[in-house]
Parts: sequence; structure tokens; C-alpha cells
Amino acid sequence: MIGRSVVFRTRSWAVLGVVLGLLGTASQAALAAECPGHPGALGTSRTLVVDPREHPRIGTMQYRETLPLKDHEVVLTFDDGPLPKYSNQVLQILADECIKATFFIIGQQAKANPEGVRKLVAAGHTVATHSMDHPLTFDRMPAEKFEPEINGGIQWTSAAMTDPTKLAPFFRIPGLMRAEGVENYLISRGIQVWSADFPADDWRHVSSDRVYQLAIQRLEAKGKGILLLHDIQPRTVAALPKIIRDLKAKGYRIVHVVPATADQPATPTTAVEWLLHPPTETTPIARWPAVPTFVFTETKSLPAPSLADLNAEAAHQPLLPRRTRAQMDVASTLAAPGRDLFAIPEGSVEVLLSTTLSRRAATRLAMAAETPQAAKGKAAKSRAPRTAHAAHGTLKHAAQAKGTTPRPTRIATGVKKRA
Repeated sequence: MIGRSVVFRTRSWAVLGVVLGLLGTASQAALAAECPGHPGALGTSRTLVVDPREHPRIGTMQYRETLPLKDHEVVLTFDDGPLPKYSNQVLQILADECIKATFFIIGQQAKANPEGVRKLVAAGHTVATHSMDHPLTFDRMPAEKFEPEINGGIQWTSAAMTDPTKLAPFFRIPGLMRAEGVENYLISRGIQVWSADFPADDWRHVSSDRVYQLAIQRLEAKGKGILLLHDIQPRTVAALPKIIRDLKAKGYRIVHVVPATADQPATPTTAVEWLLHPPTETTPIARWPAVPTFVFTETKSLPAPSLADLNAEAAHQPLLPRRTRAQMDVASTLAAPGRDLFAIPEGSVEVLLSTTLSRRAATRLAMAAETPQAAKGKAAKSRAPRTAHAAHGTLKHAAQAKGTTPRPTRIATGVKKRA
């Protein structure tokens, strides 16, 4: 019986594995059906529609929120193009895999190569802007400088398009050199500020293998997110096929992001989905809430406690001491102590006693302030040695009567004998 149960369970798991495999194959076949001529293509799993006004800043490299992606979902983004020599190769690699991405265009590039912008639009990619000249000083630019940079990039990129309405209201600050004034200006115009969740460092002087390794390692560390690449770099062209190969092998899915329009509303999401790792009951949060900023009063008086502060009712007032009842209505506040209360006059005994070198001076001052009664006390002390001598004589006579010699008694006179 036990053996039959084991066999039945084993067959059940085998059937479940076959079903899951068929579902995975069907899903892959559906993606492949959308990419004719490329049966093994990665494809684009879904399109995410976002409203820039609802979530104006995204990308956990700099902001709290990011795109509401599910686990193992990736958004590919490319900056600084179009540059025909390399951008066309990137465009072809994406076309062979039926992948849709987001491109952040530089105005000068669009002005020099408008055909490259039109190719991106024709291929169904999302086209956004990346300033006019790509300056790396947005974090310290005044408004009279960063506004022409933003507007120039938008103007020349839209001018390169056959249909300017295809320009997405997305903007990525060059070098991610964010500034509050720049962000506020973009948001006021309904433009969404994009950062990223992880880069591949393809703008640095590294090998294509290093670009591939960083892209996969950082993606694996976060599990999902926005990948930042550049379509003007030869190392990116060489690394991109290997990145896509690993994305397929590890079960990642590509998401295409487009802006919401009147005909295409935003994809329904919840606020918590815009966090890269939403908090759960099983995940402890190590951040304490921020301490509020208190505003302290500048008054020089402190309110005196009233009877109500003591939780004493009127019916219990006779139980209070007579002095307490008499002082209840004297004053409602207590005066703040003045500085003179803590002042010590220069040359006083307290100041002189505070140092070892001034103790003699303090003693002289104290002796000068002595009263006549203190003088009588000194006279009494001066007679003390005589009494001590008399007592010594009495002891000496008593010892002679007994036939013994008394031991000499030392009398403290305050003066040492010299040898």
C-alpha cells in the first residue's frame, strides 16, 4: 500500500512537471509567435502604462520609488543616442529578440541624426529626452541654464519625429546629477524624472565582459528593476547579446514602459508596488521614524503648577496645607533667575580658595574679618600650653613617689627643635 502511494505521488509530481513545462513552452511559444522568424527570442512580456503625474520620480539609485515591476521583470534603457555606428547595431539586436526598450535622446544627437530617432519610433520603442548637450553640471545649474538644456532636448527630439506626440514625457538627468530645482521644474511640466535601479558601468573604460558581468550580478542582487545602458558605446554592443542570453536562461522577462494617454489609461497599481522591496510582516524594518522638530518658546518665565495639575478638586482644597491655599493665587508664573544670582565678586574668599596659590591670601582675609570673640578664643588657646606643663609636673611628682621614672611627654608647640 505504501509502495503504491509513493508511486502515485511520484507520477503526480511527474505529471505536474510536464504541465508546468507545457505552460512554460506555451508562454515561450506565445512570445515567439510575436517575434516571427526568431523562435528562441526573449520577446517583451508585457507593456506597463504609467502616469508621470502620479509617480514623478522613479529609480532606487536615487529615489524611494521605482517602476511597479514583478519579480524577474526588467526594463532596458539606453542613454546618449542616437549615434548611427553603434545605435543601429543595438537596434538590430533588440529587433532580433523582439525586445522593446526606452531610449533617452540627446538633442544634439537628434539634430545631427534625425533618421536615427525615426528608426526608434518605427521599431516601437519609447523615445524620451536626456537634455540638449549632456552637461554634467545639472546639480549646480541655475534655472536660466538648465531650462534651455531641458527644452532644447525636447524641441530637437520632437522635431526629428514624424509625429511629435510620440515623444514620451520622461527625462533622465545627465550623469544622474539630480537637483531639487531641476526636478521641480520637470514635474511642473508633467515630465517624469527617471533614474535607474542598477547600471552596468558601460560608460567607463572597462571590457565588454565586465559590462555583462556587472549587469547580471546587479540584476541578480535586486531581482528586478531598471537597467541603465548606453547605445553609443562599442562595449555595450558587444555585451548586449550575452546579457540577453543570460536573461533568457535565468527566466527574466522584459517589460516595455509607455506613458498614459487619453486613449490608454495607466496600468492599475497600488502604492506599495512602486517600492522595489515592499515591507512585509516577516521583514523587520531597521529604520526608526524621524524625530519631529520641536519649536521651543523664547519666554523668560515658567508657568507655575496650578491646582488642576495636581489633580486636586475644589472639594478637596481644605485638605491642603494652609500655606499652600494662601499661595495658590499669588502668582501664575515664576520669574526666571537673573545672571547676578550666579555671579561671584572678584577677590572674594570663594574665588581665592578655588586655587592652591591663593589659599594664604584667603586665610589672611578670613583672619582680618575675625571678631573680638575670636580673639578671646586665641587667648584661651595660648593658655593651653601652660596647663599642659602643669599637668606634666603633676605626673612627674606622682611617678617619683612610686619610684618610677615617667616617660617624657611631647607637647605640640608648633615649633620643631633643631638638632
